[in-house]
Amino acid sequence: MSGFPLYAPVVGGATQAFGAPLTANAVFLVATVREGGIDTARSVLGGISDTIKAVAFRDPTSTLTCTAGIGARVWPELARLPLPAELRPFTPVMGAVHTAPATAGDLLFHIRAERADIVFEFERQLVDALGDAVTVDDETAGFRSFDRRDLLGFVDGTANPVGIEIAEACLVGDEDPVHAGGSYVMTQKYVHPLSAWSALSTEAQEAVMGRTKADNIELADAEDGQKAHKTLATIVDDAGAEHAIQRDNMPFGRPGAGEFGTYFLGYSRHLWVMQRMLERMFIGDPPGLHDRLLDFSTPLTGSVFFAPSAEALDALAD
Repeated sequence: MSGFPLYAPVVGGATQAFGAPLTANAVFLVATVREGGIDTARSVLGGISDTIKAVAFRDPTSTLTCTAGIGARVWPELARLPLPAELRPFTPVMGAVHTAPATAGDLLFHIRAERADIVFEFERQLVDALGDAVTVDDETAGFRSFDRRDLLGFVDGTANPVGIEIAEACLVGDEDPVHAGGSYVMTQKYVHPLSAWSALSTEAQEAVMGRTKADNIELADAEDGQKAHKTLATIVDDAGAEHAIQRDNMPFGRPGAGEFGTYFLGYSRHLWVMQRMLERMFIGDPPGLHDRLLDFSTPLTGSVFFAPSAEALDALAD
């Protein structure tokens, strides 16, 4: 298990909290750095650890954390380091029926806590500090739904790594030593037509997902033809090794506006793993047989970031 930093359990008040347990509340904040805003953005990023400690001190049991990511467009000027080996803008994936679009975003802030007011207060201070240095592209508040289910009624994140497996799956190692301890982050905001999904029988929904709905048991993979979502989202390399990612998805919505969705956020040691997952879902495997979950999940956004280690983030303030 060499070649990457060891995993340490995440505590409240932490930055770059890869693998932190799912909390009751989260905010996914994506922003674009305006012209002339690089210095302010760098200063705020470098000072996040002090801000989060001050807010978390009000209630240590709230397990407040924030993970910040930086996009390829501003990385060289903001981080003043070489680009991480795989960092690039989000690459759209166009299938015969569905498309994964690319949208704006230079900075990502993944804010998590058990208390909504703690998340709110930290985000308020963060946005105030950034001021007119950035334009907010998307702000999505997520919540934990029942026993970690998405709004489609299925348990989400079952295949996530645990313990030391988190480091192996999420953290860059000695293959890119300048950026060791960091992680690639991909985000997509999906909305669901719940009425159409609810019109399916439970058995039909389970066939789409590849798991039973009530007790979250994996169904057998199809030997050929149409594959289930859980199969298409499982990435195996040419040597037969499976590559996991850390999914920190959360439901969001506004019932009064008819909005129901899932915010996908994945952490990975290798960006190509998440890119191949999207290609399998949107293009299909074999091509033409796309992930049927996409018939009930429309992506509105798509962005890629690199989240440096906590030490590298703090060093931006120097």
